[in-house]
Amino acid sequence: MEIEFWWLLALPLFFGLGWLAARIDIRQVVRESRALPRTYLNGLNFLVNEQQDKAVDAFTEAMRIDPDTIELHFALGALFRRRGETERAIRIHQNLVDREDIAEDQRLDALAALGEDYLRAGLLDRAESIFTRLRGTRHNESATRYLLELYQQEREWLKAVEIARTLSGHEGVQWRREIANFYCELAADALASSRLDEARAYVDEAFATNRGCVRASIVLGDLLLAEGRAEEAIEAWKRVEKQDPVYLSLVAERVLDAHGRLDRVEQGQTLLRAWLERNPSLDLLDEVYRRELDVGGPRAAYALVREQLRRNPTLQGLEKLLDAASREADGERREDAELMRQLIHDHTRRVARYRCASCGFKSRHFQWRCPACGGWETYPPRRTEEFDLAP
Repeated sequence: MEIEFWWLLALPLFFGLGWLAARIDIRQVVRESRALPRTYLNGLNFLVNEQQDKAVDAFTEAMRIDPDTIELHFALGALFRRRGETERAIRIHQNLVDREDIAEDQRLDALAALGEDYLRAGLLDRAESIFTRLRGTRHNESATRYLLELYQQEREWLKAVEIARTLSGHEGVQWRREIANFYCELAADALASSRLDEARAYVDEAFATNRGCVRASIVLGDLLLAEGRAEEAIEAWKRVEKQDPVYLSLVAERVLDAHGRLDRVEQGQTLLRAWLERNPSLDLLDEVYRRELDVGGPRAAYALVREQLRRNPTLQGLEKLLDAASREADGERREDAELMRQLIHDHTRRVARYRCASCGFKSRHFQWRCPACGGWETYPPRRTEEFDLAP
């Protein structure tokens, strides 16, 4: 094989061209890395290490050096919102929305972030306006959910029903419980204002949405009692045992009052005793115990609580047993029983709470909607002591 002389000259030339190209690429990388503000890298480092105060300062400085960094604006706005500095977050996202040199998708992202800022700041009318504008866009699902939360905060229950029904169209029957509760809220408001026909219509809507809605049965009983139909009200409240017996404690006092209107107090007390036998509950025991003291006296109340303690041992049940015992005792025995009862009462008052089955949030009072996670009917009317003692 013959080698031409000019090949020997071409080899160094090719090598030199490759070396020059490599140098140009390296210089380009170095130039781009120097163009990126060091404060931006510092901000990322602080963010990774959960040092939010220092991250905010670093990002603010980076924005001052390079105000055209859109992603940096979003990151800083989210940090401000997380820190509770909603006014600064609003300013950042509003500036992005007003800019004319950004893409439409980025403007929608900024608008969605601005809506979250307004919602966090409590400016619900502005948040509603933005989330309504975002319906039908790439942010439709999140905007719809934010609107649902907003309408629940404002107690705009009819609007909440409308929004929840659009979600139900995509997610099947998931929102039946929530929609039924929205109608129950409307019915309760109408009943409180003596708009009985309106209340009945909302109760019917609640049942049409969720036939097993316990709250609708409770409100229906209240409505019937307001109309003077005590017998029918009792029947409505009796249905609670079949729907979910854990809620019987919520209708116990109502049932006794309705029986009182019919001059059948003993029959009402007998019904509650039967409920208590079949469905032990601290709150139900409270109501039965109070009425047993009034009707049968301390001895009958003592026998009732003693039997319940054997079946369902709780500290609050023991407190009632000591209370009944102190009423029958005298002298030092009464003082001793009262002292033990008071000690148990002080302890149970601190620890007895209703607990959300969804997020674990505890409250002294029963609520249909958890104030922490927003779930409906996640607070079973059973106090934590009963859960702790359950097998």
